[in-house]
Amino acid sequence: MLVVDGLTCRFGAKAAVDNASFEIAPGGFVGVIGRSGAGKSTLLRAINRLVTPSQGQIMFDGVDVTALRGRELRQWRARSAMIFQQFNLVGRLDVLTNVLMGRLAAMPAWRSLSQVWPEQDCALAMSALEQFDMASLAAQRADQLSGGQQQRVAIARALVQQPDIILADEPIASLDPRNTKIVMDALLRINKHFGITVLCNLHSLDLARTYCDRLIGMSAGRVVFDGAPSALTEHIARELYDLEANEVMGGTPMPVPEGIPALGTAAAA
Repeated sequence: MLVVDGLTCRFGAKAAVDNASFEIAPGGFVGVIGRSGAGKSTLLRAINRLVTPSQGQIMFDGVDVTALRGRELRQWRARSAMIFQQFNLVGRLDVLTNVLMGRLAAMPAWRSLSQVWPEQDCALAMSALEQFDMASLAAQRADQLSGGQQQRVAIARALVQQPDIILADEPIASLDPRNTKIVMDALLRINKHFGITVLCNLHSLDLARTYCDRLIGMSAGRVVFDGAPSALTEHIARELYDLEANEVMGGTPMPVPEGIPALGTAAAA
């Protein structure tokens, strides 16, 4: 259980996240929605502790995440795997090595410095790549991949961390519609197949309604909606998105996935 209680993140006089409180049970696929600048990215980064909260508390399975330091903090960041909009891959390294970077927190310091990867970690990384039809590109440089392929590598890297929760910060913001569906389907498979909780920032309301079983709406850093997608009326959505409402509500809805696509069936990007 993830518990966020009175979380506030200030940068100078501005509160990017303002007294946010909610609980997320294990195994959910939760979308965080709202207009640009609503505080969605800061919220996820605070949960991962890439941003230090100004006040409030984050608890996970009885552990006070806000109090973690040193090795315990590094372990928490492995348990709460981040997926970024910009992929955050090392372009000059091959795909397999980028995925193996997800195992660094589980390795002794001497081994991480020398990058001598255990055979079991290599097998785990290849298995993750196979699940997203990327194993054939394991030896290719990451900067030679398309955007959709790079994001699937980033998801595989998150998966090998063997996390309890995945925090996806606008993972499809720079992708075309085809690759958007591939990446969102991949996150949905991880959620349903492995039971890993997914907390995903999404700008598109149509995508959020299609993939998420719960929505948390943010405005000016505050949580202003928390409920099922069906409870988010057009009136509430327009208040939530303000001037961006037509942009996020005017597109063609993404086809609802028919069941959960089998692992390893992602289309080539």
